[in-house]
Amino acid sequence: MSMRKNVLLVLSLFVFVSASLARPEYFSPVALAVDKEGKTLYVAEATADKVAIVDVASGKVTKQVKLSGAPTGVAMAPDGMSVYVTIDGPDGLVDVIKTQKTKVDGSISAGHSPVAPVPSRDGKLLYVCNRFNNNVGVIDLVSGKQTDTIAVTREPVAMTITPDGAFLFVANLLPSGQADGDYVAAIVSVIDAAAKKVVAEVKLPNGSGSLRGICVSPDGRDVYVVHTLSRYQLPTTQLERGWMNTSAISIIDAAGRRLVNTVLLDDVNKGAANPWDVSCTADGKTICISHGGTHEISLINREGLHAKLDKAAKGEKVSDASSGAADVPNDLSFLVGLRNRVKLTGNGPRGLAVLGAKVYAALYFSDTVECFDVNPEGRMEPKVIELGPKQELTVVRKGEMFFSDAALCFQEWQSCLTCHPDVRTDAMNWDLLNDGIGNPKQTKSMLLSHKTGPAMISGIRESAEMAVRKGIQFIQFAVRPDEDSTAIDEFLKTLKPVPSPYLVKGKLSPAAKRGKKVFEQAQCSSCHTSPLFTDLKPYDVGTGIGSEKAREFDTPTLVEIWRTAPYLYDGRAATIEDVIGKDNKTDMHGKTSNLTNDQKRDLVEYVLSL
Repeated sequence: MSMRKNVLLVLSLFVFVSASLARPEYFSPVALAVDKEGKTLYVAEATADKVAIVDVASGKVTKQVKLSGAPTGVAMAPDGMSVYVTIDGPDGLVDVIKTQKTKVDGSISAGHSPVAPVPSRDGKLLYVCNRFNNNVGVIDLVSGKQTDTIAVTREPVAMTITPDGAFLFVANLLPSGQADGDYVAAIVSVIDAAAKKVVAEVKLPNGSGSLRGICVSPDGRDVYVVHTLSRYQLPTTQLERGWMNTSAISIIDAAGRRLVNTVLLDDVNKGAANPWDVSCTADGKTICISHGGTHEISLINREGLHAKLDKAAKGEKVSDASSGAADVPNDLSFLVGLRNRVKLTGNGPRGLAVLGAKVYAALYFSDTVECFDVNPEGRMEPKVIELGPKQELTVVRKGEMFFSDAALCFQEWQSCLTCHPDVRTDAMNWDLLNDGIGNPKQTKSMLLSHKTGPAMISGIRESAEMAVRKGIQFIQFAVRPDEDSTAIDEFLKTLKPVPSPYLVKGKLSPAAKRGKKVFEQAQCSSCHTSPLFTDLKPYDVGTGIGSEKAREFDTPTLVEIWRTAPYLYDGRAATIEDVIGKDNKTDMHGKTSNLTNDQKRDLVEYVLSL
């Protein structure tokens, strides 16, 4: 064989192997923005690091704009001349796309993992949720700098501004504080835009969490926030009638900054899992909600909703289950006659955009956008906009999809993502019955779960693989092919820790460096050994109380522990300070009683930097 043929053969083999090893590239649309004229749609594609520009009339992608990183949110400037895209990462950015140039014209520094960009009404400022800094950043668009931050409670991920620009309503994803009390719920923070401070915190019903979408009505009267409403105080013996998790919309009086009521989005025999985004049509007549777990859009008659709520507030019987306002959050029939559930053709609707009476939804797992005209009197047929060529689903992609999909669950009440938002924790205690009844325990993060067996806080499952299968059987109440569980396993194995917000330019601060020495001195490292920061063994460290007294608990990894408060098996420790202080008086959980206050602060700084 000639040298030339040998070379060609080698090149052919190289191309074949390279092609076989190449992974499909997904778009994963998460957020949308539409221009005023309704001619152009901007689609944030999370795993492609791009914004797709779509011509609405033709339903075609006209351009893909390369970004600085993975986009998390997108917003149109009031004058329509710029599009703002938040870029994920510990050193987060806002990419600015000039609509006439259709390319990134510059980037502005933001906080850790910015999301939900919201321009001020005059277009001079941009507000962003700096998720892992637990604040809202104020960006001066003239200077191109973040000039202020406003502290909120925990992981702000969605935000809206009133029509007059006076107030921002911010949805915090997770509850904060202890989990062993009678009330555990995430809240909505209200910010006075001029004063740049939180002026109110709207408490939602007990069990409210995963607040992902929020909007204000066009008349500025009402604010709507969608979330999960968990019944975490009940043992997980069944799923019927929302026994474990329900999905909800909470209505807030914008002027009074108070909760009006909370309405369930589920039906009696069918859940509406993982509500993700919410918006109103321009005429204010319809509330639109995307359901990431059941792949549909809810369309709610706004006038009818408020009329019914007003009657309930007066103590009138409005349904078989509601004879007053207090009954409404438990009434699965409240929306009968007021809501249409529009089934989409794709999988995983997340961000919404509404222009006039046309609704657009980003389908994360289908790499599409679907749109339809709101027509309460007729049949609504979604139109599909393809963002690019269809890619074969890898096992990992299937696993991510199954983790989010309520179709795996009996009556679609929940998915794995419902109790593990972003594959971490919902900050609640659950009585899962796997180690007895009447002893609820904290929801664990799935990060490193397959490397740190046994699984569950009590170590009752010998491996994460077993925990996944038992979860489908006893929490989803379903029987699924084992390949579904295997796919979820493979997805969970790909999870990577997010760099801690306590790091300074990616490295330990001086305090954390001192804290590392204290970590060794206090013998924390004897059980929490690097690099997983667990020795994979169970111990009685004196934290068990009641029926759990003297019980051994699995040594948890400390990687990304800054993200998974509250702590200890029952969530009684709101902070790491509590773990090493008031909840470790016997020194069985590290020798910390003799540490000075400065040493304790340094130790906390180190642990929260992992």
